[in-house]
Amino acid sequence: MPALVLKIDVDTYRGTLIGVPRLVELLRRHHADATFLFSLGPDHTGRAIKRVFRRGFMQKVSRTSVLEHYGLQTLLYGTLLPGPDIGRRCADILRGVAAAGFETGIHCWDHIRWQDGVRHAKVRWTEREMERASKRYQEVFGEPASVHGAAGWQMNAQALRLTQGLGFSHSSDCRGRHPFMPVWNAEVVACPQLPTTLPTLDELIGIDGLNEDKVHQHLLDLTRTAPAAGHVFTLHAELEGMKLLPVLEKLILGWQQQGYTLSTLRQLRAGLDAYHLPRHEIVWGTLPGRSGELLLQGREFLARTPA
Repeated sequence: MPALVLKIDVDTYRGTLIGVPRLVELLRRHHADATFLFSLGPDHTGRAIKRVFRRGFMQKVSRTSVLEHYGLQTLLYGTLLPGPDIGRRCADILRGVAAAGFETGIHCWDHIRWQDGVRHAKVRWTEREMERASKRYQEVFGEPASVHGAAGWQMNAQALRLTQGLGFSHSSDCRGRHPFMPVWNAEVVACPQLPTTLPTLDELIGIDGLNEDKVHQHLLDLTRTAPAAGHVFTLHAELEGMKLLPVLEKLILGWQQQGYTLSTLRQLRAGLDAYHLPRHEIVWGTLPGRSGELLLQGREFLARTPA
């Protein structure tokens, strides 16, 4: 049976506190597996206000009703309100996800700080952010993390190196077509990338007449034919764990009817021979429905042979 990985990004304190338990309940009810990637430090969502100057951001806000999904209090964290420490205040919830049998991993330390700052950050800044997240994960779960999935699909060269250096078995830091070994400026990083292969709900809703009643059918149309390595679908605790929970349930039922096993990144990685994975360049680019640039799987990298 083909596999479809459910990758759950947890960005905020509210998403952890409310969205995560709802997702766990839904997944267990339908016997579906998933990977949860947690933001482990302070919630500074309010600092995203500076994104209003980014091309396409306000258009996305108007389509996806940010205030409705995130709540006013969350949108003030880090500005008028202090940002709650997610990893400390929600440690029992995080451990409960692992106890329920789901794969857990690292999304970031500070979601807004990472997403808005990592692309042009220096080596030490990058190391500090990833080491903080890794240390907190160890404190919460009592073992090191094996998977990393970058906030906003944003990374830099040092961050990619650290997926190898910090001992991750696999990562999902970009968008793409199938699993691969990443290459950055001809430097191979020995940590397989398992990219998100499908568009997200917030990229689709409000485009070409798609709304909350129709968007699930559009995604199901995209998955009628399963690629050899299956699919990776990214969802968010703040969206699919709250208002869009009914949409996710329709997707789960639809994918199961299509014959998919709803799985984890860990299970996808277990079926791969990393030595024989194709090498692909990591590039910056844009995707429909998403503001700004993010990391994409580029062309296959073929090393030059000596003359």
